[in-house]
Amino acid sequence: MITAFPLPTLGPAILCGLIGTGIRASRSPSLHEHEGAAQGLRFLYRLIDIDALGLTPDALPALLDGAQRCGFNGVNITHPCKQAVLPLLDEVSEDARALGAVNTVVFREGRRSGHNTDHSGFAEGFRRGLPGVPMGQVLQLGAGGAGAAVAHAALTLGTERLVVVDSDPARAGALVEQLCARFGTGRAVAGDDTALAMRDADGLINATPVGMAKYPGLPLPAELLSSRHWVAEVVYVPLETELLRLARRLGCRSADGGGMAVFQAAGAFRLFTGREPDAERMLRHFAAM
Repeated sequence: MITAFPLPTLGPAILCGLIGTGIRASRSPSLHEHEGAAQGLRFLYRLIDIDALGLTPDALPALLDGAQRCGFNGVNITHPCKQAVLPLLDEVSEDARALGAVNTVVFREGRRSGHNTDHSGFAEGFRRGLPGVPMGQVLQLGAGGAGAAVAHAALTLGTERLVVVDSDPARAGALVEQLCARFGTGRAVAGDDTALAMRDADGLINATPVGMAKYPGLPLPAELLSSRHWVAEVVYVPLETELLRLARRLGCRSADGGGMAVFQAAGAFRLFTGREPDAERMLRHFAAM
């Protein structure tokens, strides 16, 4: 006699990915797939690494087309494509439009909608990692796609004056113009003297790729940082960047990029699946990786 055993019930299938350069060490696949499995989903998350494919960022339109044709539910977008993706979308959320950057694209019914979960991700990570720090003047390095989201979050969190420095002064100026239009004249200024800005700053936000495995090093001269500063990092691969090692050696309060990574992923998971993620479970999984 043959006994029939019931087959396990499999939930809906979700296919997503990440488009960017130098992303082979990304923890996004594990974060999304682990949370998907916990919710009974068949969740596949694939890396679409522009470098590994031997392409340049100019390939973004073709990569986006390919993901959509292959049946992806959506893709995350990272450096250096968060701003370049905007004209390739059918609709953009209010937050993403205000930020001028998209980190999550959802494919639905033949249309592409762009969103930004970096803003809320950084804000929640900051609240948890650096509660109660002074925010009179803050220096932010970087005005790219991540920088735009982080700058809006910093002002929302209560920064009185944000000084934005970027290797492209025109990009810093454009971001400052957006920030002042949204938060008020004088709340943000474009800086060209990092030493002067650090002299008067309570804290430093690194929103550049410097510190990533692909771009090692410090985003500013080491002698400009002192124990009275706090430091917030956006980079999370590696989790302890050279900037964070310096900050901790000096005794600065600091927050790594892990919080932003987890909370932006939680926001993207919600958009991809229509389900509420368990952010605390995602944090525990991230810490265990």
